[in-house]
Amino acid sequence: MDTDDKAIRTTVRNYVEGMTFANETMLRQAFHPLCRIIGHYEGALEWLSLDEFIEAINAEGPQEKLLSWKLRTLNISGDTAAVKVTDKYAGMKFTDYLSLLKLERGWQIVNKLYYLHP
Repeated sequence: MDTDDKAIRTTVRNYVEGMTFANETMLRQAFHPLCRIIGHYEGALEWLSLDEFIEAINAEGPQEKLLSWKLRTLNISGDTAAVKVTDKYAGMKFTDYLSLLKLERGWQIVNKLYYLHP
């Protein structure tokens, strides 16, 4: 496994664990401050900033155990990457498409597009 692959997997793990344990520090490490989290939730389009996303995670609170998740695909092109993750969070199943960019701080998620399974 090369250095970029390992670093991206760490960023994704920080995202998942940050959600699971409502850990703002981990979420802020994983996501770029200007990122967006986009998808349909309860019939309405969400277009959240990082602060709004963290607020929603904090409102849900820490989960009792690490959520079930799997990294399905990881594609790297230079300083960009695309990752597909499936996970179960707060009793809901999601497919997440994460866009990452390699910056001075390392790999960060700049966009999360999600699908909430019925």
